[in-house]
Order: sequence, then C-alpha cells, then structure tokens
Amino acid sequence: MPPYDAPAGLARQALAVQAPRGTGLPALLALTDPARTPDPEAFAAAAPGGSAVIYRHFGAPDRLEVAERLAAICHAQGNWLLVSGDPDLARRAGADGVHWPERQIAEAAACRARGNTGFFTAAAHSWRALARAGDAGIDAALLSAVFPSQSPSAGRPLGGWAAAAMARATVLPVYALGGVNHRTAKRLTGLGFSGIACVGAIRSAGPTRT
Repeated sequence: MPPYDAPAGLARQALAVQAPRGTGLPALLALTDPARTPDPEAFAAAAPGGSAVIYRHFGAPDRLEVAERLAAICHAQGNWLLVSGDPDLARRAGADGVHWPERQIAEAAACRARGNTGFFTAAAHSWRALARAGDAGIDAALLSAVFPSQSPSAGRPLGGWAAAAMARATVLPVYALGGVNHRTAKRLTGLGFSGIACVGAIRSAGPTRT
C-alpha cells in the first residue's frame, strides 16, 4: 500500500473546516519559524498544493534571497506566498501579499491608505485585535492560540468554542492558529473558521504507512 500523504490529508481537513465565507486565500496556511522550520525552502516544498506559505523572516540578512526562492517554489506548486511585516520585501520577491504581526496592524492600515491593494492577513490574539484588523483593511485574520501550542509566544489557549465564537462575531474571515494539526483540526469543522493555519503540523506530517 502506498504511503499516506499526511500534508495532503491536512489540506483536505482544512477544506472541511473552511466556512462558506471565502477569503480568496487557500484553506490551509503554513507559517515558517526559524526554530521549528530552520529550512524554509524544504518547508515550502512540503506544503501541499493549494495552500499558502507565510514567510516569517524576523529580519534575516538573506531574507530577500530566501523570499525569492520561496516565491518560485510556491508558485511552481500553485501555492501562495505571503511575507511577514514588510510590503517592500513582498513586492521585490514577487510574493502574493503581506502577513502583519498584531503589533503592526496600524502599519498595515497606513500601508492600505497609501494605496497598497495587495492581500493582507494579520495575527490576532483577542477580540479587540480582530476589530482593529477589520478597521485596518485586513483581508483575513489568524486567531491564536486556539489550542495549546509549543510556540513560546502562544499564550493561554482560547479553546475551540471561544475562538469560534469570536470568529463568527466578526465579518473578517478568521483562520484558526495555535496547536492546530491533523488531529485537532477535526474539532474545528463547522465552527465558522475560514481555514486553518499551522507551523509544526506541516513539518512533522511526513508520509506514513497505513
């Protein structure tokens, strides 16, 4: 029997989670992380077709070169690439948009006011942040942490039901982030999320025998 394609299975689960409220983005967003995904190009290559990769560069000196390679990998697979917090880098690398950390939501609003029509996502950790993202012209928010997460910045988990209530109470499309993997994603189906976002789930979802 051929190996089970776990990343593709995660993408199918993301589609099952996806609410009718579309975003224009794929249902599965995969975020890079310097500690948990030290090889972002291998990570992007492992992302299943029909997903989006968010490159979180944290000011790396080679970020332009890496972003350009990621854009080539993603586009060859029919995937999206968003670059974190830097619209100029996104433009120069040929990315499809910008992902804004919560602390940069005001900067995103200013960028939108200057006429940037690219696709914007933003991180949010509270109802207030979701409201700010909506006012800033953000296209979709990544709400975290929904479940317990290994990320040092995750904070106390919201829980699936509380996070879903927040997602349904805003007109902004919301992705579930934090502790989301092939197992926990099943608990999000039908709760109103526009998809799921993850870091370690893609990295660890190698082919397994069934």
